[in-house]
Amino acid sequence: MAAAPSPTSRTALLAGATGLIGRALLGRLLDHPAYSRVTVLVRRSPTDLPAHPKIDPRVVDFSRLPEPFPSADDVYIALGTTIKVAGSQEAFRQVDRDHVVAVARAARAAGATRLAVVSALGADARSPVFYNRVKGEMQDAIGHLGYGTLVIAQPSLLMGDRAALGQPVRNVEMLAAGLLRPLMGWIPRGVRPIAAADVAQAMLDATLAGKAGTSILGSGLMQAAARR
Repeated sequence: MAAAPSPTSRTALLAGATGLIGRALLGRLLDHPAYSRVTVLVRRSPTDLPAHPKIDPRVVDFSRLPEPFPSADDVYIALGTTIKVAGSQEAFRQVDRDHVVAVARAARAAGATRLAVVSALGADARSPVFYNRVKGEMQDAIGHLGYGTLVIAQPSLLMGDRAALGQPVRNVEMLAAGLLRPLMGWIPRGVRPIAAADVAQAMLDATLAGKAGTSILGSGLMQAAARR
């Protein structure tokens, strides 16, 4: 029989549990003794989520979030797509900026005090690169929502088995990982490919640390932390 949760235990909410980082986060959130409940927002019936006494799956439309919104102490957002999968730049912006900000805003209104979000290396609202600009716009928007602790992860190229998660394989990731693997030791940590599991662990650690203000987790910092 599972032990009763501590009266000081926290609750978590995760959006984006089907991706590389999201799935790695889900396992860590469920296993961590700090959390007594993990609410998982999914777009469709959660047939592939693990059976666990802490998990609370909710099917939602990210374009029209439910009211009342599920309450949680800590929020983790790993929503993301590609322009190819989304079908257009506007559809990409809707997922990677609008949906992320909407979840963060709704969760804050429901009482959440800590937020961890997956962004990207080079995120900058003034960037001439569309992808980086959208990520930067998202970062700017969530920075004004009033979270006491805000953790922004900025990973470089992600490494992980998307096919095993039933996701479309990203050819650029596979090609780059294959070409760069023999040279990994020579590539600066700040730009070398990073394992999704390392990003997830860094986000969890930083969120639970509860440092006031905004913490930017650069790819190099997350790589170094994983090797300690």
